[in-house]
Amino acid sequence: MTEKTPKSHGRLTISASLQPRDLMAPPQVKGAWTARIVTLFPDAFPGTLGLSLTGKALDQGLWALETIDLRPFGEGRHRNVDDTPAGGGAGMVLRADVVARALDQAAIGTPPDRARWPVVYLSPRGRPFTQDMARRWATTDGITLLCGRFEGVDQRVLDAYAIEEVSLGDFVLTGGEIAAQALIDATVRLIPRVLGNQMSAEEESFSDGLLEFPQYTRPPLWDGRAIPEVLLSGHHAKITDWRRDMAERLTKERRPDLWRAYCAKHGRDPGEDQEL
Repeated sequence: MTEKTPKSHGRLTISASLQPRDLMAPPQVKGAWTARIVTLFPDAFPGTLGLSLTGKALDQGLWALETIDLRPFGEGRHRNVDDTPAGGGAGMVLRADVVARALDQAAIGTPPDRARWPVVYLSPRGRPFTQDMARRWATTDGITLLCGRFEGVDQRVLDAYAIEEVSLGDFVLTGGEIAAQALIDATVRLIPRVLGNQMSAEEESFSDGLLEFPQYTRPPLWDGRAIPEVLLSGHHAKITDWRRDMAERLTKERRPDLWRAYCAKHGRDPGEDQEL
């Protein structure tokens, strides 16, 4: 295999290798949560994960990011990673043998217990990604994400490796890299010390099964629109009640599915009205 010219991402130097690419420069906190991504496009990372709070936490070693380039595991002189679909049809499918070799490489040094280290394939037919899933992943040692391309991945390798399929939503992307970044971002921000204010994670949307209440800031009057008076009252109990009422109203209006689940959890009638 021909070595590529190393690319620099700030202090990070990346080159093609059969070994996972460590995208987090030392020092690294012992036992830091680690994301390993199997992808045909390792240069897509860290992407937005290298910015803002997640990027700062990456630099501080609070979590680590590694990519495993799928191409070097390909077949033949051209390192082919895909072939035509069995039974005919448009597009190409990632080969089971090629993906398996990359997954074996990604598994080195990781615990076999999937509760401690999930292995996930980003797929529109997978289970919908949720905040609860992000919370569960944030308590693990790390995660391996397989980014698909073309028409997907040979089902046999998904079955053989008991890979969990997860969907970002009811739409189709050209590949799993964007979805992988979104899932990692949602998970990493729940790791202790990543967010400057942990209350942000506790009060935001889905923290208790509800959408987040509306937010306001200065100026108190803008374009004829005023901040709700209760938020300027300094009465913390009334502010808490208002925010809860607004979160419930928004959830009922915009996400009836979440509202029904919330009511079932709290013994509420989904048809009841919120009084503000």
